[in-house]
Amino acid sequence: MSWNFVPLDSVTPQPWKNGGGTTRELLAWPQAEGWKVRLSVADVTAAGPFSRFEGIERWFSVLEGEGVVLKVAGGRHWLRADSEPFRFDGGLATDCELSNGSTRDLNLMAPPGRSRMRRLQPAEQMFKMRGPGLLAIYAHSQPSRVILDWVNVDVPAYTLAWRWCGEAMSGIARGADALLMEAQA
Repeated sequence: MSWNFVPLDSVTPQPWKNGGGTTRELLAWPQAEGWKVRLSVADVTAAGPFSRFEGIERWFSVLEGEGVVLKVAGGRHWLRADSEPFRFDGGLATDCELSNGSTRDLNLMAPPGRSRMRRLQPAEQMFKMRGPGLLAIYAHSQPSRVILDWVNVDVPAYTLAWRWCGEAMSGIARGADALLMEAQA
């Protein structure tokens, strides 16, 4: 199957109900209503609560800005642009404090235990898909590359590239400012 590319600037930002930011939905799979996997980039301009998503696991990663403090289940988690993605229960009350001004963040949402996200390093990294599902890479400020099925896929900066993988697969990914995600169907 071929790769799908979604440039960030091709998606219109949608304002939040609480007025604290906007979201650009890069992928809602298999469809916008009743999605099983959702990937989005949020611009957070004010502190406030996150929307709750019962029965959904969330992965959160800061892309730009000084960072945030997420308060989830009595814990405080300080996250910056160089932090590993943070996983939490989307049904829990979650409050966000900005460390020093607005941030841009990447969000992955899927049923519990069915997804994962990791920050790529400039050096090549091997990865293994656990089974049928979606494979995605978001290249932020710099281009990235994925090698899957012996095919090089170059991902431009500020772009999500994704594809369906019908079986367990291995590959190589590289990116100085990128995140690799997978979600099982």
